[in-house]
Amino acid sequence: MSNEIIDCGNAVCVVGAGPGGLSAARALKSMKLAYEQFERHSDVGGIWDMHNPGSPIYESAHFISSRDLSGFIGFPMPKSYPDYPTNQQILSYVRSYADAFGLRASIRFSTPVQHVHKEDNGNWVVTLGDGTRRRYLAVICATGCNWDANMPELKGHFNGEIRHSVTYKSSDEFAGKRVMIVGAGNSGADIACDAANRADRAFISLRRGYHFIPKHLFGIPADQVGESGPPLPLWVARPVMSLLLKMFTGDLTRFGLPKPDHKLFESHPLLNSQLLHNLQHGNVAVKPDVSHYDGDDVVFKDGSREKLDLVIYATGYKWSCKYAAEYFEWRGGRPQLYLSMFSRDHRNLFGIGYVETNSSAYKLFDTEAFMIAAYLRDQLDNPGTASRFDELIAHDNPDLSGGLKFVQSQRHEVYLEAHALKSYLKRLRRKMGWPELTENYYDKLRVDTAAARPAALRAAA
Repeated sequence: MSNEIIDCGNAVCVVGAGPGGLSAARALKSMKLAYEQFERHSDVGGIWDMHNPGSPIYESAHFISSRDLSGFIGFPMPKSYPDYPTNQQILSYVRSYADAFGLRASIRFSTPVQHVHKEDNGNWVVTLGDGTRRRYLAVICATGCNWDANMPELKGHFNGEIRHSVTYKSSDEFAGKRVMIVGAGNSGADIACDAANRADRAFISLRRGYHFIPKHLFGIPADQVGESGPPLPLWVARPVMSLLLKMFTGDLTRFGLPKPDHKLFESHPLLNSQLLHNLQHGNVAVKPDVSHYDGDDVVFKDGSREKLDLVIYATGYKWSCKYAAEYFEWRGGRPQLYLSMFSRDHRNLFGIGYVETNSSAYKLFDTEAFMIAAYLRDQLDNPGTASRFDELIAHDNPDLSGGLKFVQSQRHEVYLEAHALKSYLKRLRRKMGWPELTENYYDKLRVDTAAARPAALRAAA
């Protein structure tokens, strides 16, 4: 293999062709920036393609935010979709997005990125899976956060099977078994409901209490309730929502759920109605945190034990970025980036999707991509403006908590309050003289709007 480096000039390398990578591609294309995009799988879609090796998606998975608030900017989800689309519908939608804006042509599929290296002059050399090396002005890491399973280590020996939820695909896996799910994030709650409906006996182990929000309030998706009127200050919004939840769900400790050790909004609430239904009907039982294993039994911290066949850890993921890990500053397993996207230490290294927030993801990806593209455009056309932004990257530390005191946990190391983030990014765009990102901003890139609309439904048909 030759050691030659192929120089791509001022082109940008985009790693990944999931939703975040596609947002990056569209933004770069709109700013007329040259780029090349690499995807290790054979098609676009990222985690939403269950055939993509390592995808955490399972058959019953649905989108956690609602249809009308969750689409890409200027490309809403079809009205024929339900309030909370299925994973197949989301995959179809993401692929139709790539088609609608002509993004496939610049993607090299079945081409993993092995490593990125920063040269002394600030350029980036990207080594592909076949050993080919290519030099770029910048690298956008858009490979997502849900690939590297986080597996706790517990004492003792268990005669049954222990797996991470990333390996789970179908409720058929639970037939005839006594099953426990560890963790009550949104995936954990979903999988516990699958177990409740298929396993001989189903349990869910929780380390702490959560605030549960039903998927619908007053007959509309819960996230639309907060967006339907003017933004309320926290001191008003929290007691109002707390009262609503008390009316809709009551005291959840009666089902064995631990009382939350934090106020509403200080940690990700659990958006799930089915788990409450299964708790109400005794289809799943709540257990405390696991202490250790003892042969056929799982022993809990309250001293109780259960004889189980299968334990599934729904305990999240390490936010690794193995091909560029040495260039990120990690804290609590989370990369520390300015505004969740700009490396403070390595110019022109960016991340899309390395953020936790109380908002739908795709519009946030679009906004992140737009900010990155505008900054790169200024580097070529307005270096003085780009230098001013370099100063912000190095020294700006805005408070984007929205007045919330988040739970001290690994997950909340990079948690930003959505309204605070969006407001600050809007002010930054005005300060930098960058255009506003409107619903019509990308219309000029559409390849064939009439043909793209039904494409969103092809895979689901």
